[in-house]
Amino acid sequence: MTDKPAKAVSASAIEKHVYKVFPNDMNSHNTVFGGMIMAKCDRLALVVAERHSAHVCVTAAVDSIHFRAPAKGNDTLLFNLSLNRSWDSSMEIGAKVEAENSYNGETRHILSAFFTFVALDEQGKPVDVPQVIPETEDQKRRYAKAQIRREGRLRTRDELSKASG
Repeated sequence: MTDKPAKAVSASAIEKHVYKVFPNDMNSHNTVFGGMIMAKCDRLALVVAERHSAHVCVTAAVDSIHFRAPAKGNDTLLFNLSLNRSWDSSMEIGAKVEAENSYNGETRHILSAFFTFVALDEQGKPVDVPQVIPETEDQKRRYAKAQIRREGRLRTRDELSKASG
């Protein structure tokens, strides 16, 4: 456990970060390239992790990336990321991306994902991070579910290490 004061989810959250889609963002199906959206989520999740921990952070895992719908030309992407939970040196950040029609304001949920980051000290060793304080009912739900996802990640890691050993 850390002796650092706990921080509210809102202290590091990113809400409605805007990215305008242009032709160079399109894939061969004339929809937004998924890898570009994933890369932007990873960068923004890093900002959330570093705001929360006040340390350099690295991506440790990315899981449960679900593309729910395509984004198209002339859409505006809205990125929402927040810390779901923290443990010792690691943090889970949830990402939700919406595509907004720039002309009528309609939005559709296009992606959900979970990123795990680890905070590092000056020597590159894991360092404890503050606990997170969920403020809303939705944040409390995500806080509880983050523990379930973490247990699954750790179980999978252990099983894979046994299988390769």
